[in-house]
Amino acid sequence: MDSRLVCYFVAVAEELNFARAAERLGISPPPLSRAIRRLEAELGVPLFERTTHRVALTEAGEALLPQARFALDALEAAGRRARRAAGPDRTLVLAVKADSDAGLLEPLLEHYAARPGALPVTVRLCAWREQPRLLRRGEADAALLHEPFDRTGLDSEPLLEEDRVAALGSAHPLAGRDRITLADLGLRPGGLHRFLEESRGAGRDLAQLLTRVALGDAVSVLPASVAGRYPRPGVVYRPVTDAPPSLLAIAWPQQSRSTATAALVRSATTVAATARGAGAGVPAPADTTAEALPSTGRQRSGPPPTGDPAARPLPGAHT
Repeated sequence: MDSRLVCYFVAVAEELNFARAAERLGISPPPLSRAIRRLEAELGVPLFERTTHRVALTEAGEALLPQARFALDALEAAGRRARRAAGPDRTLVLAVKADSDAGLLEPLLEHYAARPGALPVTVRLCAWREQPRLLRRGEADAALLHEPFDRTGLDSEPLLEEDRVAALGSAHPLAGRDRITLADLGLRPGGLHRFLEESRGAGRDLAQLLTRVALGDAVSVLPASVAGRYPRPGVVYRPVTDAPPSLLAIAWPQQSRSTATAALVRSATTVAATARGAGAGVPAPADTTAEALPSTGRQRSGPPPTGDPAARPLPGAHT
């Protein structure tokens, strides 16, 4: 399938207007329309329903669109990886959100750097949920990120499983409790993910979020490690006893055959295993009210992957 035709299809599918799609592509509408008909003839199915007033995707077009986007991203990513591999200064790029590494970033970098033949690592700080896109686009080799995430085209290994805590303003009515439940926060058991997307996905970093919490303008639910690593005046952390655990993972592109990336993944699983053994997922409390963070009575550890990840390379890895 001609990648140019796929690109044209995606433009029309996203604009649902041939004139706007043609302008976006820098061509005129007639050749764009002919290209789409050529693609439909090649596939043997109509991709669009066309009338004088509207353009809509058919069922076949709906099915093709996500795969077409993925294919174009994969082609672009392949070009980026090729250019980086041929560059004079080879590096690994690790994508991570600044406040979402559960304290593993620095020990991971130190452990990997001690490996024979380790490449320099560039840490790419990114926005909430941006890591999968960077991996698929070839802009990062690996990423630390929290479940759930879009796994399309990616492999991953679990690292740390943590209890969750609620971040509350010190004047909040729930701040005086030892522990709370999702219902106390007005959340249903299945509603936590959506709540997190709304509270973290609005472009706010953790510092902004905790400032709003301290002012009484927001409440958030965070991994337990945040309580020890990010104390803030006017913010208290309380265990949420029935919240599903927070799972940190390391992900990489499925097609990766890089021994350097494989070594970085092995370092991550080794460092995470050490952290789990030290109880890193259940940190000491650090709210500025100096009140103890009560134990939830649960001990968390990351689910052990099949086999020994510290001794397992990425499939087919090579330099």
